[in-house]
Amino acid sequence: MYLSPEIKQNIFKEHGGEETNTGSPESQIALFTHRIDHLTKHLKANKKDINTRRSLILLVGKRRKLLNYLKDKEIDRYREIIKKLNIRK
Repeated sequence: MYLSPEIKQNIFKEHGGEETNTGSPESQIALFTHRIDHLTKHLKANKKDINTRRSLILLVGKRRKLLNYLKDKEIDRYREIIKKLNIRK
Protein backbone atom coordinates (compact mmCIF):
# COMPACT_ATOMS: atom_id res chain seq x y z
CA MET A 1 0.00 0.00 0.00
CA TYR A 2 1.56 3.27 -1.10
CA LEU A 3 -0.21 5.50 1.44
CA SER A 4 0.00 3.86 4.84
CA PRO A 5 -1.31 5.56 7.99
CA GLU A 6 2.27 6.27 9.06
CA ILE A 7 2.98 8.17 5.85
CA LYS A 8 -0.24 10.16 6.28
CA GLN A 9 0.66 11.04 9.87
CA ASN A 10 4.10 12.21 8.78
CA ILE A 11 2.59 14.39 6.04
CA PHE A 12 0.07 15.92 8.44
CA LYS A 13 2.70 16.44 11.13
CA GLU A 14 5.16 18.08 8.73
CA HIS A 15 2.71 20.37 6.93
CA GLY A 16 -0.27 20.72 9.26
CA GLY A 17 1.59 21.31 12.50
CA GLU A 18 0.46 18.15 14.27
CA GLU A 19 -0.86 14.71 13.39
CA THR A 20 -4.47 15.52 14.25
CA ASN A 21 -4.59 18.65 12.09
CA THR A 22 -5.85 16.87 8.99
CA GLY A 23 -8.15 19.59 7.70
CA SER A 24 -5.75 22.45 7.23
CA PRO A 25 -5.26 23.51 3.62
CA GLU A 26 -1.50 22.94 3.85
CA SER A 27 -1.86 19.34 5.00
CA GLN A 28 -4.51 18.58 2.37
CA ILE A 29 -2.35 20.11 -0.38
CA ALA A 30 0.63 18.06 0.79
CA LEU A 31 -1.45 14.87 0.80
CA PHE A 32 -2.79 15.59 -2.70
CA THR A 33 0.74 16.31 -3.90
CA HIS A 34 1.95 12.95 -2.56
CA ARG A 35 -0.92 11.16 -4.32
CA ILE A 36 -0.33 13.11 -7.55
CA ASP A 37 3.34 12.11 -7.56
CA HIS A 38 2.40 8.46 -7.08
CA LEU A 39 -0.18 8.51 -9.88
CA THR A 40 2.23 10.29 -12.21
CA LYS A 41 4.82 7.55 -11.72
CA HIS A 42 2.14 4.93 -12.35
CA LEU A 43 1.02 6.62 -15.56
CA LYS A 44 4.55 6.77 -16.92
CA ALA A 45 4.65 2.99 -16.80
CA ASN A 46 1.00 2.44 -17.83
CA LYS A 47 0.23 4.95 -20.55
CA LYS A 48 -3.17 3.51 -21.50
CA ASP A 49 -4.67 3.57 -18.00
CA ILE A 50 -7.47 6.05 -18.67
CA ASN A 51 -9.19 5.72 -15.28
CA THR A 52 -6.02 6.61 -13.42
CA ARG A 53 -5.45 9.57 -15.75
CA ARG A 54 -8.94 10.84 -14.93
CA SER A 55 -8.27 10.44 -11.20
CA LEU A 56 -5.03 12.36 -11.59
CA ILE A 57 -6.79 15.22 -13.36
CA LEU A 58 -9.44 15.37 -10.61
CA LEU A 59 -6.76 15.45 -7.89
CA VAL A 60 -4.89 18.24 -9.63
CA GLY A 61 -8.14 20.21 -9.79
CA LYS A 62 -8.83 19.70 -6.09
CA ARG A 63 -5.31 20.79 -5.21
CA ARG A 64 -5.62 23.85 -7.47
CA LYS A 65 -8.87 24.86 -5.72
CA LEU A 66 -7.22 24.60 -2.31
CA LEU A 67 -4.21 26.58 -3.52
CA ASN A 68 -6.49 29.30 -4.91
CA TYR A 69 -8.36 29.43 -1.59
CA LEU A 70 -5.13 29.75 0.33
CA LYS A 71 -3.85 32.42 -2.07
CA ASP A 72 -7.02 34.48 -1.58
CA LYS A 73 -7.06 34.15 2.23
CA GLU A 74 -3.39 34.19 3.28
CA ILE A 75 -0.78 34.82 0.62
CA ASP A 76 2.17 34.13 2.95
CA ARG A 77 0.98 30.61 3.75
CA TYR A 78 0.40 30.05 0.02
CA ARG A 79 3.93 31.10 -0.88
CA GLU A 80 5.38 28.96 1.89
CA ILE A 81 3.56 25.78 0.81
CA ILE A 82 4.44 26.36 -2.86
CA LYS A 83 8.10 26.69 -1.96
CA LYS A 84 8.11 23.76 0.49
CA LEU A 85 6.40 21.29 -1.89
CA ASN A 86 8.18 22.63 -4.97
CA ILE A 87 4.92 23.13 -6.87
CA ARG A 88 5.16 25.25 -9.97
CA LYS A 89 2.48 27.84 -10.58
